[in-house]
Amino acid sequence: MPFAARSPRAGRVVLAALAALLVSAGCSTQRLAQPAPVEDRSAVRPTVKILPGAEHAGKPGYYTVRPGDTLYRIALDNGQAVRDVQAWNNLSSPHLIEVGQVLRVVPPVSSAPVVVAAAPLGASTSAVSPPGVVARPLAPASTTAAPAPVPVPAPAPEPAAAGDINFVWPAQGAVVATFDDAKNKGISIAGRVGDPVVAAADGRVVYAGAGLRGYGNLIILKHNNTYLTAYAHNQALLVREDQAVKQGQKIAEMGSSDADRVKLHFEVRRQGKPVDPLNHLPKR
Repeated sequence: MPFAARSPRAGRVVLAALAALLVSAGCSTQRLAQPAPVEDRSAVRPTVKILPGAEHAGKPGYYTVRPGDTLYRIALDNGQAVRDVQAWNNLSSPHLIEVGQVLRVVPPVSSAPVVVAAAPLGASTSAVSPPGVVARPLAPASTTAAPAPVPVPAPAPEPAAAGDINFVWPAQGAVVATFDDAKNKGISIAGRVGDPVVAAADGRVVYAGAGLRGYGNLIILKHNNTYLTAYAHNQALLVREDQAVKQGQKIAEMGSSDADRVKLHFEVRRQGKPVDPLNHLPKR
């Protein structure tokens, strides 16, 4: 039977079907060729930086650095010299401290071994020294008289007690601002530019500079292990760090550095904590 002729419309339908099959096959092939997504878990986790002194956080005699702190402020608030705090913490510069770092703010305790005096002649040599104590060897037995004992030197005297310091006025002007523990850590004494500022007591200069914000040109004297005095807003500083000064010695000239007027801001700090200077100065 002769092949029946197809209509043009039927041909178009067949072609459309074939085209659809080809497209479908191509999409399937493309989908199969695309690799499955792989999650990369090989990224290295960031390491946590351990700051110096972290093992001492919260212990007495240590301070954790906070935002805005400076070594000068930390030393002043703890009644210490900046150079001492720097040395105790092996800091190459007083400006290199980090938030969260833990600093020693009290002198390290000496770890020198205790020396025990030699036992008297004839005493038993079987005694055992306590741990950490170095005992001197016993002298050999002798029939001659024992030499006179060597006198033990007296210990070095302790620094003067806080109550033994008799402060004098650091400047002669009128008091224009009194102590307020919340707002004013000392008193303000009025004067003129260039008026003398004198040491309130014998001491050693532990700071001379302008590194503490709000104090201008500042001098800090350490009088003993209890007391510091601070002299701020000066026009000129006449002493240097580590210099010993005498009570009444001129150490600066009054000015208005980092202040709204010419004045001396004077602080007395007992173990680093500000106290009212008027309770320690002679009555006028």
